[in-house]
Amino acid sequence: MVFSFFKKQDKKMPERPAARPRAPDLLPEVNAPVVRVEEQPKPLPEPLPDLEFTPGKPTKPLSASVAPKPDGKPATAPQQPPAAGSDFTIDDFDSDDFTESSVMGIDVNQDDDPLQACVEQVVVLYANGQDGAARSLLETFVRSYRGSEGRRFWLLLFDLLQAMGDRAAFEKLGADYAEACEMSPPTWTQESPVAKLAAGAVGPRKIFLQGVLTAEGALPVTEFAKLIEAKAQIVVDCTKLVGCDDEVAGRLADLLSHARKSRLSVTLVAVDVFIDRLNNRLVAGENAHEPSWRLLLELLQRHGTQDAFEERAVDFAVTFELSPPSWEERKALAAAAVAAAARPADDAHYLSGELKGCRFDDLIPVIEGNELPVLDFSGVRRLDFISAGQLVNRLAPYKAAGREIVIRSPNHLVAELMAVVGLNKQARILVPKS
Repeated sequence: MVFSFFKKQDKKMPERPAARPRAPDLLPEVNAPVVRVEEQPKPLPEPLPDLEFTPGKPTKPLSASVAPKPDGKPATAPQQPPAAGSDFTIDDFDSDDFTESSVMGIDVNQDDDPLQACVEQVVVLYANGQDGAARSLLETFVRSYRGSEGRRFWLLLFDLLQAMGDRAAFEKLGADYAEACEMSPPTWTQESPVAKLAAGAVGPRKIFLQGVLTAEGALPVTEFAKLIEAKAQIVVDCTKLVGCDDEVAGRLADLLSHARKSRLSVTLVAVDVFIDRLNNRLVAGENAHEPSWRLLLELLQRHGTQDAFEERAVDFAVTFELSPPSWEERKALAAAAVAAAARPADDAHYLSGELKGCRFDDLIPVIEGNELPVLDFSGVRRLDFISAGQLVNRLAPYKAAGREIVIRSPNHLVAELMAVVGLNKQARILVPKS
C-alpha cells in the first residue's frame, strides 16, 4: 500500500457572482476605446444672451428697455440726461424766437411710419427742383392727414409757396389752416432774411478766406459778393489766406472797390501777411497780373500808409499805362466800422441762396474757431440732396469728437431733408417758432 504524504486537503473554490448581461446599447463596440465614466465630457451650459456694457455705469436689468406697455407695445427707453460738463444748453437761444425742430427726434424708417415716407417724398422732390410735383403732393396730404400729424404738411406747403413767390395761394392757405387747425397761420415774409440782415436785425456776417483761392474753389468769394449786394455788414477773416489767382484777385478788387465807394461796412482781419506776399510777387515794369495789382491797391487803401499806396500806384501806372486810383481818406469807413461795433455781435456763420453741389470746405475754420459753432440757414432757399450728404460728412467727425454744432433757422423743407440724410444726428437743429 502506498501512502501519499503530500495529499492536499479538499478546499472549495470561491463562488463567483453570476455575470449579468449588459444592455445592448451600453455594450462597447469591438476594438472601441474604453472610456472611463469619470472622464466623460460634461455638457456645455446654454449660452447667455449678448449683453452690452457701458464702462463705469451700472448694468440695467434686461427687462428695463423691453417691458411691454399695457397696450402690448414696447416701452420707450427713457431719455438720457445731458452729458456732465457740456457747455451747451438750449437756453442759450431766445425761447421766444426758436424751438428745437421736430426733426431732431426722427429715425427714418418708412416701413414703420408711412407719414414719414410721405414727408421724405416731398422734400426730395423739392431738393431736386421739382417744385410743382412737391406742391401737388402737399396739397393732397393736407387734406388727407388731420390733427397734429397733418400740421407738418401745412408748414411744408407754407414754406414752398413762400419760396415760389405765390402770395395769393399763401394767403388762401392761411385761411384754410386757421379753420382746419384752429391756430394762427404763418405770415408772408415781405423781405428775405438777407434783407433783414442789412437792416441791422443781427450783427455782421463773417467770411473766411483761406488757402490758395482759384476760380474753381472760390465759394467764399461768391458768398462775399451776395452779402455786398445785400448791403450787409461783413467781416473778412484772412488769417489763413495764402494767395489767389488773377481771376479771384480781380473779383475781390471789384467787390472791395464797390463796398468802399458805397460806404459799406467791410472789415478785413489779419490781412497784413497776405499784403506782404502780394506786394513781393508783383514787379514794376512786368506787364502781367493786372487784377492782382488792383487788389493790392485796394488792400493798401484800407490797411496801408498813404506813402506805400502812392508808391505802388505810380508803379501800376508805369507798368500798364493806366490811371491809378486816388488815395481816399478813411474817415467814412472808420465811422461805419464804429457803428458796426456798436451793434450786438453775432458769431453765427450765415449761408444763403440755393446750395447745390457744395462741399462746405469753408465751414472748417468756422467750426474750429468757435466753441459753439452756429450755422444760420435763414437765407437758404433750397438745399440739394448731394449738398446735404456732404454736410453730414463735414460735421460727423466733429460730432464724434464730442463737439456741439447748431443749425439755426432752416425752413421746414430744408429741415426735413436734413433729417432724411441723418443730419439731425450730427447737429442740433433749431427752427423759428411758427
